[in-house]
Parts: sequence; structure tokens; C-alpha cells
Amino acid sequence: MTTASPIAASAALADLGLGSARIHLNPSVPELYGHALRLGEGEIAAGGPLAVRTDKTGRSPKDRFIVEDDLTRGAVWWGGFNTPTTPAVFAGLLSKMLAHAQGRELFVQELYAGADPEHRLGVRFVQEMAYHSLFVHNMFVRPDPGERASFHADWTVLNMPSFKADPEADGVRSETFIVVNFTRRMILVGGTQYAGENKKGIFGVLNFLLPESGVMPMHCSANVGEGGDVALFFGLSGTGKTTLSADPARKLIGDDEHGWTDHGVFNFEGGCYAKVIGLNPEAEPAIFRTTHTFGTVLENVVLGEGNVPDLDDGQLTENTRSAYPIEQIPNIQPGGVAGHPSNVVFLTADAFGVLPPISRLTPEQAMYFFLSGFTAKIPGTEQGVTEPQPTFSTCFGAPFMPRHPGEYARLLAGKVQESGAKVWLVNTGWSGGKYGEGQRMSIRHTRALLNAALNGELDGVRFGREPFFGLEIPTEVPGVPAEILNPRQAWADREAYDETARKLARMFRENFVRFEGGVDAAVTAAMPDPDAKA
Repeated sequence: MTTASPIAASAALADLGLGSARIHLNPSVPELYGHALRLGEGEIAAGGPLAVRTDKTGRSPKDRFIVEDDLTRGAVWWGGFNTPTTPAVFAGLLSKMLAHAQGRELFVQELYAGADPEHRLGVRFVQEMAYHSLFVHNMFVRPDPGERASFHADWTVLNMPSFKADPEADGVRSETFIVVNFTRRMILVGGTQYAGENKKGIFGVLNFLLPESGVMPMHCSANVGEGGDVALFFGLSGTGKTTLSADPARKLIGDDEHGWTDHGVFNFEGGCYAKVIGLNPEAEPAIFRTTHTFGTVLENVVLGEGNVPDLDDGQLTENTRSAYPIEQIPNIQPGGVAGHPSNVVFLTADAFGVLPPISRLTPEQAMYFFLSGFTAKIPGTEQGVTEPQPTFSTCFGAPFMPRHPGEYARLLAGKVQESGAKVWLVNTGWSGGKYGEGQRMSIRHTRALLNAALNGELDGVRFGREPFFGLEIPTEVPGVPAEILNPRQAWADREAYDETARKLARMFRENFVRFEGGVDAAVTAAMPDPDAKA
């Protein structure tokens, strides 16, 4: 049945303040396919995925607002991605959206954010697009029948792409808006069809709420070995986070968002949202299979002859996506919960060719690199980028972190200290020179380095110290040429390396100025030294 009992449907309507809207409550996957096709939202690709195209091909971070009130005023780190708005602006938009919804067809999904019952949120998603309903059904934790009967919504997301704001009258920046109200426990989304706003909106809510319970929210993937050893992988887009955590010898806990409690880690999600541009079926066979599977949502993927997904075609966007239930991956951790991490890995794609392929971090360096969240853009990725440019995204997820970054860094440091986890910095970028001169790190070598770290093979290895960033570098790793371990030795022109390393060190220091007032002096002391002698 598309809807639950009339009583449950009426309660959902009452909670949302809706009257005459036609509600489909917790529709199934086949039903959502039927609705999406009927409404012209997409088409079926070869193998069975629902392929859709959206008006926006990515998130709209500049159009995201948090209501400033007594609950958030002193708790949110205002500025940057956390733009304040007023309760009156929220109330005005909500009133207009509810009026816009009257008489319309809406799809409601009741789902959990968080695999750990002690820390999960019940979320009611109310959406006008059937494809969005399928997306959240895939991405969040689906209640079992017993839980469904007693479901309680802690938060509500109202998402109506056809409702566009009047910026001047409604107090927002453009027709698109994402407004988060922690007091009302609601998120309003309008003027964008991009489904990722649903996922990241709730991620931001968890990032605000969980630290109050001593839980560390993390933008990372996670897996677990046969012996129960858990590894976390932090990294921005293009660093290899999804690829490196999808190890056939280890079980995937989740690919993007997790919490670290006093008992261990848990997945926030029930699905994966993988970037699939240029996806290699041989290197990533499990993810590739999802792009040809019933139930998957393909977002802005070009379909070729016979409606076969062309994963190499980026004419619509480079940000092509596959959203699928995690059960489509064969090697997963049941329940999405595991113990404390033994290893924490920070991934970076350093296009300057300065950072080592692997290095061991001190606790202070771990906080420093976590707050920095460094990777680099390569020429050609964006208009006007003609040489490597640094990207600093604090906590490896700046747009989703409402609190001061120092709060998250101290939480992570405490968890690492309590668990005894080792922290590693892994460079999947360039070696022997910057982009255009050196070479990209071999995925085979990176996997060998990671395996050595995760398996404890580096525990007895001698380490040296890199001068500019003070990083501890192993002098030998099985299966990896010794000459690439130390980045300075990998460059033919050592003076050119020194000059580039000093340049990058200065960039790090300039970026960190904004954090110095909110972190311990020991963390500030872990900054790189551009004046160091090589």
C-alpha cells in the first residue's frame, strides 16, 4: 500500500500543518519508480536504475541559513558557511511553502539518521518529487516493521523544488534556500532539485547535536578488518576516500558520515552516494554494479545507446552520482556499527608534490591537519585554475560543521587518545614534482602503504623526519620503492622541492590564522615551518 493507515497519515499531516495535500506515506521502491515515471522525473536506465537530471548539479552552500535564536546564538560558529537568519524569515517561508503545498501530491518517508539506536534521529521527509523520496529511502536507515509502527519524528524536512523564494521579500539570497531551525527542528528546502541537500542537511543537524552527548560526528568513510580493527578515512572529493575504504579484504561500515561514541563508531546512513564520473569497473566493481541495478538513483549521468549509463560523459556535470542502499555492496558490516578505530587516516591529494605518500602524525599534528582539511585543485578542474591551488576545508567538511572547528578537533583528539588509535596522513596526489611535472601516486603503492599501516607492519619500522612540516616518514615499506617515501628525495631538483614546500607551508600557516584563538597552543605549535633548513 502507498499510504499507511488513515490515522497515521492524518497524524503526519497534522504534524506538518498540511491540509489538502495528497500524501503518499512511506511508498515502496516500485511505487516510487511508478510515480517518478508518471511525473516525468526520470527514465529507467539499462539494468534498472532510475536516471534523473536536475536543475542544479550540486549543493548551494551560499544559500544555506541557520535560524539564530537562544538555542543557536552562542553555539554556532557564525560566518563562512554558517549564515544566520531570523525566526521571522523562517516563519514566512514555512507559511508560503505550506500554502504552496495545498492540493499538491507529496511523498513522505519516515526514516532514521543513525544506525546506533541510542543516538539516531527520526526524520520525516516531506517532498514533492518522487525521486527525492526514493533518494532518502536509499540514503537513510530504514525502520523495520516493528519500528515503523512506533516511529517518532524528531525532525522534519520539507523540500519543494517548485517553490522559489522571492529574495527581496523573503530575506534570502536567491530563489534557492536551505533554512535550518534547531528550535523548531525543521529544515526547509526550496528552489533546487538537487537531492544531496536532503542528506547534507541532516548531516549538519547531527554535527550540531551529537557533540553535546560526547559523540564525535565525522565526514569520513569507515571499514573493519577480519580481526575487528576499525579504520576511518577522512578526505575531500578526489582524494580516494570511497575507493580506498572499499577494500574487498575489509567490511564497509559506511562511505561518508559516521559518529564515534564511547562504544565505537556507527554509520549515520543506510546507503551510499558515490561520485561515478570515470568510474572504473575493474578498480571499483562493487560501486560499478550499483549503476546497473534496480533501486539505484543515477543523478545527472548521461545515458548512451540502449539507455546504458555512460560514466565517462561529464557533459552535464563532473558531479555525477549514484545513490543506492548499502546492501547493494556485497561486503558490508551488518548493522552499520563497529568498535573503536585502531587507525585514523587523513587523505589528501597534494598537487604540489610536497607531502609524503604516508606519514605518522603526533596528536598535535593530527588536530592541526584535521582543522586544516587540506587537498589541492589541479589545473583544468575549474575555470581559471592554471596551476595547483590549495583547498582547505576544516574538519574535512566545512560546509556541514555548525560549531567552532576547535570543538570537533578536541573531540577527535580525546577519542584518539582514549582508543590509542594511530593517525596517518596519506598523500594520494603527486610525487617527484608538482602536477604537470611529477607523477600521480600509484593506487597500488597507496594500497600497499595503507595495508602496512592498518596491519601494524609499520610499528617496527624506522622513521625519519621531514623538515618543513615535521612529519614522521617510514624509511621502508614492503612493496613500495624506498625512493618515493621521502618526497624531497623523489624530486630531481631538490632546490625546487624546498621552494615549493616553503610556499605550501606558508599557505598552511595563513589558512590557520582563523583558528588560533580557539585551539590550544600545542596545536598552533604544530604548524609547518617555511624557514626550516632542508
